[in-house]
Amino acid sequence: MGTRLADIAQQAGVSQATISRVINGKPGVSDDTRKTVMETISSMGMSQERFQRNETRLIALVTPDLSNPIFPEFITELVTLFAQHGLLAVVCTYTPSGASESGFIGMLQNQPIGAAIFLAGVYDTRNTNLSIYRSLSERGIPCAFLNGAPRDMDGLYAGTDDATAITMALRHLSDLGHTRIGLLMGDRDHYPTILKYQAAQRFFVDQDLERDEALNAWTTYGLDSGRMAARNLLEHGATAIACASDQLALGAIRAVRSMGLSVPEDISVTGYDDSPEMSTISPSLTTVRQPVGKICQAVVNGVLSMMSRPKLAERRDSLLFEPELVVRESTGPCAPRD
Repeated sequence: MGTRLADIAQQAGVSQATISRVINGKPGVSDDTRKTVMETISSMGMSQERFQRNETRLIALVTPDLSNPIFPEFITELVTLFAQHGLLAVVCTYTPSGASESGFIGMLQNQPIGAAIFLAGVYDTRNTNLSIYRSLSERGIPCAFLNGAPRDMDGLYAGTDDATAITMALRHLSDLGHTRIGLLMGDRDHYPTILKYQAAQRFFVDQDLERDEALNAWTTYGLDSGRMAARNLLEHGATAIACASDQLALGAIRAVRSMGLSVPEDISVTGYDDSPEMSTISPSLTTVRQPVGKICQAVVNGVLSMMSRPKLAERRDSLLFEPELVVRESTGPCAPRD
């Protein structure tokens, strides 16, 4: 190994330590020097992989806490797919009381990671500072962002078509005779929420449905927040509630029951994600399914391409996937409300 490094170092005119840093993807080497080393390796008829230590390359998966049941689905799928390619995925989970997203990114700066994948994060919120992500791309580390709108930074963006998703749910409720449909959305500045809300407004206009502003609610994602926000929608006469996540939908069902009403006899509720156990609860939840497997496969393929062809990581690509409406027991024909 030492002789090979020495041969490359002599040919490239740099130290063996520099050669080692380049072929192991470590920081501390200028772009010009990195390019010179790689060109030297190629000119000698060899590949980078031949000179890497027998260490599994790492892929960083950076995610909020896994209380949202759809997140573990994404993580499990990504870990499995990368393992099939001999890559070890390291999960970095941040919480309000623990390490932050930016803290993890700082830790990753000096690690030999091959790529970083973000499952939600500040990038999916309007008017946020993106410099923490650019610090990785400036090191030549490919980045992929799940379920967020493309931003002003390089990388692969992949997720479910939010506009189509909410339109599917609203059309289903409208076909059941509902005209006073409550929207239970996430944070106002959350890009997936913005896309859903804009699509919902277009749907109401296209269907010539009068809209009461009191039937729109924004809140944080969670059962308790969903329950409180849904109660306000019900008090303003909603006969159905289309929710931006399954957790919000479960909160809405609790609100319905707390008011002495039932689902779906009195109120219909739809979710978004089709996270685990939504088919086994009572009533089972009508929801819009994210194609987790397809999204993860596309992300893995894209990351592998960026790792083998660094130029691909210097542009922005966006992939949107078609959701699927899964009709279960939580929706039914509109019943008149007092």
